Amino acid sequence: MRWILLAILLAPSLRASEPAPNMEKYYLVLLKRAANAPQLEPKAAEDLQKRHLEHLKSMYLAGKMVVAGPFDEQKDQALRGMCLYRVGTIEEARKLAEGDPAVKAGRLEVEAVAWWVEKGVMTFRPAPPAAGK
Repeated sequence: MRWILLAILLAPSLRASEPAPNMEKYYLVLLKRAANAPQLEPKAAEDLQKRHLEHLKSMYLAGKMVVAGPFDEQKDQALRGMCLYRVGTIEEARKLAEGDPAVKAGRLEVEAVAWWVEKGVMTFRPAPPAAGK
């Protein structure tokens, strides 16, 4: 009996780290206001916001990110927004998010987690065609 229980517990199809085949993985990146975020003059803050939005657009156009947006009406005002990446690894998602000019400037911090969702429950626009095609 003990061996049967152990076999069931170790069965790959039942491990939490290996979801059912009807699941797909995305990487959710939370953008948080950095605790020691530098203060910027209005013009510098406006320029940084523009570059931040350009970075997000470039991630979408590269087919790496499926959606992003700011938060509102949340209890924790440090939570500024999120990005949902469709890439191979959490390290890749984190690296792409850390390339954001607002992160590089120390205004935002990145927290990345893997997120599983049932296939077909959500749909996103297809990735744009690669440049030059």
